[in-house]
Amino acid sequence: MDHEKLMADMIDLALLYGPKLVGAIFVWIIGAWVIKAINIGISRGLDKAKIDPTLKPFIKSLTGALLKVLLVITVLSMIGIEMTSFVAILGAAGLAIGMALSGTLQNFAGGVIILIFKPYRIGDFIEAQGYTGTVAEIQIFNTVLKTPDNKTIIIPNGGLSTGSLTNYSTEPQRRVDWTFGIGYGDDIDQAKALMLELCKADERILQDPEPFVEVSALADSSVNFAVRAWVKSEDYWDVFFAMNGNIYKSFNQQGINIPFPQMDVHLHKTSD
Repeated sequence: MDHEKLMADMIDLALLYGPKLVGAIFVWIIGAWVIKAINIGISRGLDKAKIDPTLKPFIKSLTGALLKVLLVITVLSMIGIEMTSFVAILGAAGLAIGMALSGTLQNFAGGVIILIFKPYRIGDFIEAQGYTGTVAEIQIFNTVLKTPDNKTIIIPNGGLSTGSLTNYSTEPQRRVDWTFGIGYGDDIDQAKALMLELCKADERILQDPEPFVEVSALADSSVNFAVRAWVKSEDYWDVFFAMNGNIYKSFNQQGINIPFPQMDVHLHKTSD
């Protein structure tokens, strides 16, 4: 009797759960095929959108993981397993993990935004978060800069994605600004002509737009000129330093004084 009862129970279970199990297996197979097709579509879409190669594996892995979790929940629900409590526990665990890793997740989200919108690229010279340097790496959590004096700066992407940033490499041309002072007794027309001549003599300085030289201020001990010239971005610092040296040499040769701070001391003799 016990054997017959056991067989009857097994038959009842098979009749009850058999169709559900077959349906779950069928949904699993179809779901796995759909997830694979979606991943292929996402990969092609990322290639067409020219998304940064660093970001592609993360997007594909994240999408695939989410879809697989949904598929598992669906299959288990079809079998008859109650998933309400499981989903609640999963949500609570996700919230706790998210709060514990809030800074890390912020940097991750910042990295995704940077890699998608590309406010800067590897090789760009940028200024952000109080640092200036050339972008050496764009990682998913951090951006690595190399400073002109060869220091390595690691900046979290969270702040970079939400804060102000100056990218000096975006435009092909940059304007170089100088301020040069001459003495009050010197000829301003001669000084202006000399500075314009030096701007035209340097082949790295563009002549369209034309260099600009005008008196900018009558300072305490000097007449100051604002000198502005356009150059290719990669020539900025070379031209900046070269012009400083050329101005100093040329002013000395032409007898134009370069003022420097002075202090007059007056001594008064008083009777005892």
